[in-house]
Formats: sequence, structure tokens, C-alpha cells
Amino acid sequence: MVEVLAPAGGEEQLIAAVRCGADAVYLGAGGFNARRNAENFGGGRLADAVRYAHVRGVKVHVTVNTLVMDSELDELDSTVREIARAGADAVIVQDLAVNAAFRDTVPALPRHASTQMTVHNLDGAKLAADLGFSRVVLARELTLREIERITARCGIETEVFIHGALCMCASGQCELSAMLGGRSGNRGLCAQPCRLDFHNGERAFALSLKDMSHLKYVKDLADAGVASFKIEGRMKRPEYVAAAVTATRAALRGEPYDEESLRAVFSRSGFTDGCLTGKRDTSMFGVREKEDVAASTAVLKKLAALYRAERQSVPVSMDFALSPAGSSLTVSDGTHTVTVAGPAPEVAVNRPLDEDAARRSLTKTGGTPYAVERFDARLAPGLTLPVSSLNALRREAADRLTEARSQVTSWKIVDNRSPIPAGRTDHAGVLRGRFEHLSQVCCVDALEKVILPLAEVENHPQVVENLGDKLVVELPSLFFDRESGGISGRLAKISALGVKNVLCETLYAVKAAGKLGFTLHGGAGLNVLNSVALEELQRLGLADATVSFELSMSKIAALGGSLPRGILAYGYLPLMRFRACPLKKRAGCGDCPGSGTLTDRKGTEFPVLCAGREYGTLLNSVPLHIADRPILGVDFKTLWFTVETPPQVRAVVEQYQKSLPSPAPRTGGLYYRRLL
Repeated sequence: MVEVLAPAGGEEQLIAAVRCGADAVYLGAGGFNARRNAENFGGGRLADAVRYAHVRGVKVHVTVNTLVMDSELDELDSTVREIARAGADAVIVQDLAVNAAFRDTVPALPRHASTQMTVHNLDGAKLAADLGFSRVVLARELTLREIERITARCGIETEVFIHGALCMCASGQCELSAMLGGRSGNRGLCAQPCRLDFHNGERAFALSLKDMSHLKYVKDLADAGVASFKIEGRMKRPEYVAAAVTATRAALRGEPYDEESLRAVFSRSGFTDGCLTGKRDTSMFGVREKEDVAASTAVLKKLAALYRAERQSVPVSMDFALSPAGSSLTVSDGTHTVTVAGPAPEVAVNRPLDEDAARRSLTKTGGTPYAVERFDARLAPGLTLPVSSLNALRREAADRLTEARSQVTSWKIVDNRSPIPAGRTDHAGVLRGRFEHLSQVCCVDALEKVILPLAEVENHPQVVENLGDKLVVELPSLFFDRESGGISGRLAKISALGVKNVLCETLYAVKAAGKLGFTLHGGAGLNVLNSVALEELQRLGLADATVSFELSMSKIAALGGSLPRGILAYGYLPLMRFRACPLKKRAGCGDCPGSGTLTDRKGTEFPVLCAGREYGTLLNSVPLHIADRPILGVDFKTLWFTVETPPQVRAVVEQYQKSLPSPAPRTGGLYYRRLL
């Protein structure tokens, strides 16, 4: 049976999820979760939440799915131990350092790879398995066929989102909130600037997608082998949770569900199934209108009634005995068994207690989680007990069973945490150049490496011989398993050309290229914010890594470990990568040149680039330029060229060679700002 996994942003949402039939809930323990503004369960409340859920047969998955910094590793260790002591059933993680913390401290606790790890193809899922994850939460951008392919071959459980908000950006690849407002989505504080009016000509709100709803496809997804259906919404109110869980349960039973109430409680002018069906057109986009808010208010009272009463979801057996020596009631859930001794019986004056009368009193378990599936009575003749005594017996037995089911089973904690090696570099690093097009390539003698996208090398194979070992081939940030041979076939072809080095922007590329013997270089898309993540990437075979541009320069300089590291030192930085195109017209791609711009509500223009009609990238409006700023603690600095002309490229290279400021508008990014 497929698990129904519900969000629990706070205590009332937890109650709503459990009472409406969730098999499991996911919640935050305080910090280090991707919804830090939710109520969450910090301050010792996690163990209470686990007890509440476990009594009712519901599992608890704890989200620890944000990126952490070195200064937070001690606090992370405390969180890991708190979760272990609370007896949670699994943790959901993004950062390789967080994965290592649980692996080394609580090795038996199941770990699930968060959707923030951008697992969107088979190689990514297989790498998650290599890293010790027992389940992977697949990217929301996938089609049913892609989900089916990954699930059938990855060797671990898969979890997919079935209902809720749909981010424009592939999870884990969004820097929009961080760059525009210093509130990092990767650290749980996304301000949702994508919901504002970024427009493309007359097309408004071009970065705002409708919420997804895939409930009509539950049978197809179950047949595909998916283990868990996840409902998004840890920031949403309990009535939303109740409606979504109730609808999902109905859909799984093959029964009609209340789609109108589901839409009314929260939607953005309706729902979309464009990701699952592959129909990624303009109908996927939508915003929350005043009418949506009004509809929500109208259904709240009705939806609150869904979780007003305790759900009797735990099957139990009852054995009642009545004899001259006394009375007793034994209740068992199959694992825990409790026996309660009752008062001595009375001699019946009129009618002795029979089995039907005993059953009527003792099986009235309303208000508890227990449903009596089997009742047996052994009654000596001529005896009776008052109804009040039977009721008291039932209540005490239920209370004692609840107490037994409430006992926390903590996970064994071991102390395998390794110290972080000190950093090994204090210099400013050599220059590397990354170019969107071969026609931009220049100043090769000034560059230690020249990075070109895979498609450019495939289209211009002569560049392999021309650049030799300087060439690094950038693998696509998003690669969906649709082609014959997939990425492995394309990698084999460039290997035959003599390519030795590849750049991996997401984890799938580490797996795909690593098994073919390439030298692996890590891109900024791997989201490295701490020293442990660098160590983990080195363990995976990387030769070096570009750290996240969310990290301040002082923190970059302090990173430990021996893996060479670098930064993006120049460029119109990638703020989003998406599969649903904000430039697409109603008629489709048509004669689109593969690039364009979006304009925000202030009139600022943001370039958009398309990668072979597979995915798009939203770039920042002005380039990062820090040639005249202090840069220490890195082995290399990558100049990331996208929309620049060859003369502009030459000028930038010269500015970095001579540490000159830019005469044009620029940003220092987050390197010299405080990130929340």
C-alpha cells in the first residue's frame, strides 16, 4: 500500500493529518528545515509529536533539509541527537554534511534524500542509494513515464509530490530569494519573489505556477511502484491538511473526492498536472486571486469538521473474563498487550451479564484511536457487573495501552564524528573561464581551464584538440532521461574525442561521469556551504569544487579540508533553473531563438537562456564583479560568461588580471553581505 505523507507545520496540522488518515507526517524539529517560518516542533516538543503519532500508528519523518555552515555544525550535532532520542522514523536531508552527520552518529536511522537534492533522473537516484539513502524524494518536474523509469531501476524507495504548491525552479537550484533579498530558500527562508509580477511582454506573473494536483493519477503512480505520496504544505493551515489528506485517501480507494473544497481551501486559480503529463504550456501558470481567498474562507468551517474527532485507526482485540474471583479485560494491538483487573462481580438479581451486553459497553472506544476488531468473553453464569464498572475497565485499559504505545524507542547514538581538517590555501587562485558559446572563447592563455557546455563541444568537436587538457565539459544542470542512451551515451562519445574533464552542477552528473572515468569538477549547483560537504565530495571522487555563491567571502576563506575549491567570481549568476518555460507562447516554442528577458515590477530586466528546449535558466539582472575586492582562500576563480560579447569577455578578463573595478553596473552578490 502506498504511504500517504502529510505536512505538519504545527501541532494542529499534526492532529488534522493524523485524524484524517495520513500514514506518516513530515515536520521540522526547529532549525535546519526548509520551512523555518512554520511553527515546527523545537524546544523539546519533537518527542511529544512522535509519541502522539506513534500511538495512532503514524510515522514521523523529520526534515533537516537545509544547507548548513561550519559555524552551525555543533548545533546540527545537537539536532541529530535530539531526533535520535525522540525516536523519529526517518530524516529528510539535502546537505551532504547533514547526511554525513546522521550516517556517522545515528547509522540505523533511515535517511531520505530531499527533493532539494535535485534528483531528477536515474543516475541521481542511484547516487542517492550509494550515499546510503533508503528513499529519494523525486523532483516535481518529472513526467509519469520518467518517475516509472527511475522507480523501477534505482534500487531504493521513491516518494513523489501528489498535491500542493509547485515551485517554478527545480528544487535546490533556486537563488532568487537569496540574491534579491538575502533570504535563502536553500536555508529555509524563501521569500517567494517568484510570485511577484515578472512579466514577458504582455504575459504577467511568468514565474508563478499553479499548484499541482495529481490525485487523478494515484493508481498510475502506485502501479509505477512509488512508495509514498507526499502532500506539500507545511506553511498551510490545518484545514488544508485535512482536505488534502481526506482527498488523497478517497482517491486511493477509487472513490470520488471533494475537488471543489480542495481547490477552495488553497489554489492559485485552480490546479495543474502539466509536470506529470508533460504538457508544460502556459496553462500551468497562475496566481492567487481575491476570489481564491474568499473561497477559502467559505469552506474552513466544513473542513475543520474533518478532524474534530479522534480517528479509530488502530485495530485491537479484547478479551473479557468474569468469574466469582473477579473480572479482567485484556486489550492487545498485536505488539502491546495490557490486562486490567476489575471489581468482583455481583450475583445477578434479574438478568446476568451476557456477551452482547458486555460487548456493547466494552467496545465503545470512541474518543480513542482504537477500533475493536475481535471481542471474546468468558462469563461465569449468574453474575453481573454495573455498566459503570465496565466503562471504567474499558477506559483504564485504553489508557494503559496508550501509555505502552507512547514509549519512545530511541535510536542508538555512536560517536564517529570526525574533526574538520584545517584549510590548506590562503591565496587568491587562478582564473578559469566558462563560456556559453564557443564564439565567446578568448584569452585562453590567461585561463587555467576553459569550460564549455556539452552541446557546444558536441557541435564543435574540434575544440577538444584545440584546447587539450584545458577543456572542461559542463554537463547539463538538468538532464531528463528521455533520450536513447541517455547521458551515458553522450559522455561515451566525448570520451572517445579525448575529453578528460567534466563539470558537475548536480549530483546525477557525479554518478554518470564518474563511472566512465572522467576527472570530476564540482559546480556551484552542488550547493557547498561547509567543509564537511567538501570532504564528502572528495570522497565521491571530485578533483575540486566550486562553493555556493550564497557563502560569504570570510566563510569561504575559513573552509577546511583538502579538496581544492573555487568560486564564481564574475557573471550574470543563475537564479533559477526551470522546465516550464516563462518565455513560451500559447502556441508553443515556435521560432523562439532560445533566449529572452523577463521584467520585474520595477522595470528591471533579467535574461533567460534556454538549453536546447530542455530547461531554462533565469540570470541575474547585473553581473557579479569583484575583481577589485579581496578574494582569499580559493584555488580558482571562475569567470562565468553567458550573454557577453567577445569584446566584453576580453575586458572582464583584463579587469580580473589587473584587479580593476568594473565601469558598468555590478553586484558583489552575497560574498560581502549577511545571508539569512
